This record gives sequence, structure tokens and C-alpha cells, in this order.
Amino acid sequence: MTSDGGSDTLDPVDGVDDDVLVLPWWQHPVNILTGLVATALFAGMIGWLVHDTVSEPGAGDVEVGFLQDMRVHHEQAFEIAMTYLDRPDTDRGLRVVARTIVFGQSIEIGRMIELLRSFDAPEAGEDYTAMEWIGMAMSIDTMPGLATETQLDELASASGNTADRLFVELMTAHHEAGIDMAEFAAENASDDDVRAFADSMAKGQRDDIVEMEVVLGP
Repeated sequence: MTSDGGSDTLDPVDGVDDDVLVLPWWQHPVNILTGLVATALFAGMIGWLVHDTVSEPGAGDVEVGFLQDMRVHHEQAFEIAMTYLDRPDTDRGLRVVARTIVFGQSIEIGRMIELLRSFDAPEAGEDYTAMEWIGMAMSIDTMPGLATETQLDELASASGNTADRLFVELMTAHHEAGIDMAEFAAENASDDDVRAFADSMAKGQRDDIVEMEVVLGP
């Protein structure tokens, strides 16, 4: 299959018209498309693996521990505020603060659950141990700032000025501990969203404390 000039030429393919160009397999449009799809799928798989193994925090990481524990912490703040709102003859200004806390803590609980689900993490620690992420493991019901059952019962039976002062006392202690937790997460979490969320949370709770002090007075 050489021409008069001695150069190699391709013989016609049996059964194929001489005018039809036969492309090498790697230049065929179908094969090119298949290769592109396979490459995209492979790249997507690699991206998923990298995200799954590197980006997503695990159960022992600051992000997950903070979100799980703070969710529980927020639930009691919600309970304290709702209990106070149920008491008679309480201060109107403090009732506004309590409603703000109920609304804000509810929104933040939803955001924490959303973030935990994005990390494919449970909404609460499975062994009821808290604060491991901050280096001080303890039972979840003994987290700093949590009111005792006795304190909650006392608030639930109080009224007027007594309820006002109990509410401010319990919520201030609760928020101060929450601020410490949030500031640690804001400084030590690796996830940008969690750091920003924790920083915003700490600022909001500091504002609540100042407002309660101003309303209650000396």
C-alpha cells in the first residue's frame, strides 16, 4: 500500500464509501463526548471525596461540638424566657427583652441544626457528654451557665419584682457562659460559617446582658 512516491497511504475501509473520512477512535465525536462525561464524573467524585474527608468537621471537632452543645444551651435560654413571660406583674421592658431572646434563640437553634445537617452530624451528642471540643468534658446537664431545676422552679413560682430579678440573674449567667463558648468557637473553628455565626452570637448575647441591666437598674 505505497504510492509511486513511496509514502504510506491508508487503504479504503471495506464497505465504506471512498469519500467518507474515517476518524481515529480518539477523534470520534461520540468517544470525545464519552471522555468528557467520564472526566467530569471523575472530577466530581474527587471533589466529593475531598469535601467529605477534609472540609466536613467530625464529631470531635470544634464546629460540631459547639453547635451540638450550644443548641442544648439555647433551648434552656428559650425555656427561661418563656417561663418568665408566663409570670404575672413583671416589668414591661424586661418582657420585651425576653421576647427578643425567645425569637433570637429560636432562629439560632434552627441555624445550628441546619449547619449540623450540612456536616452530616447528629443534632446532639450521642453520649450526653458536653464541652469536649473546648477541653473540659462534662455531663451535658452540667454545662456552664445552665440553671438548675430548683432555680427554674423558683422562677416558675415567682412574680413581680422577684421574677424580674430572677430572670435577669439566670439569663445573665446563662449568656455569660454562652459568650465564652461562642468566643472559643469563633477563634478556633476551621469553618468560616461557624466562626462568623459564633461571633455574631456572642455579640448578640452581650447586647442582651447590657439591655437587661439597663432596664432592671441598680
